[in-house]
Amino acid sequence: MKDQPDSDARLAAAWEELVDTARRTVTDGLVVGTSGNVSVRVGDLVLVTPSGVPYDRLGPDDLTAVDPEGRQVAGDLRPTSELPMHLAVYRTTAATAVVHTHAPHATAVSTLVPELPPVHYMAAALGGPVRVAPYALYGSDELARHMLEALRDRTGCLLRNHGTMVYGDSLGQALDRTAQLEWMCRVWLLAGSVPGHTPGLLSAGQLDEAGAQLRGYGQQKVRRR
Repeated sequence: MKDQPDSDARLAAAWEELVDTARRTVTDGLVVGTSGNVSVRVGDLVLVTPSGVPYDRLGPDDLTAVDPEGRQVAGDLRPTSELPMHLAVYRTTAATAVVHTHAPHATAVSTLVPELPPVHYMAAALGGPVRVAPYALYGSDELARHMLEALRDRTGCLLRNHGTMVYGDSLGQALDRTAQLEWMCRVWLLAGSVPGHTPGLLSAGQLDEAGAQLRGYGQQKVRRR
């Protein structure tokens, strides 16, 4: 096929970025060992980290891909056990990338409350107060269903006694949102640990206002004449 080399190059580049992102989750303290997983959608394929393989050992020949139904179409390594959650996100959203971690502060918060209190306006970047999905066995369809409900109108959620699930338009965005969620959880835990004080929270109106402002944040493309 004429476009086969281009397709192969695109998959190779996406896999390289996926592996780099997975390694960042380790160096940034969001996962320990082989916990957590990362995926990216490329056309009709989903590239995903394999199960139980340290990210620093992954190379170009370890590319692992499945179709939308979860059938493995590339690679010899078994895909992550959390594949049901990743595929559920891609089936129900326009996500291009998904990052799942066992970030320590976020996991701690998931054991304490049904929703991360809106302690910072960056909650608006995830669509609003971050919900906690009820506990279910890892890798199960039940967990995927709980996750989808918690992600309703959101781009990130906590998984009770488990970790975080975040998606975005790119691997970079998904990772950044994951880091922001972990940071907000840490802030709430720190503020709540001060004896005699209760963290001040933002109202729904304040979050909406911040969300509108965030949509115009950063460098916007300027049309040149």
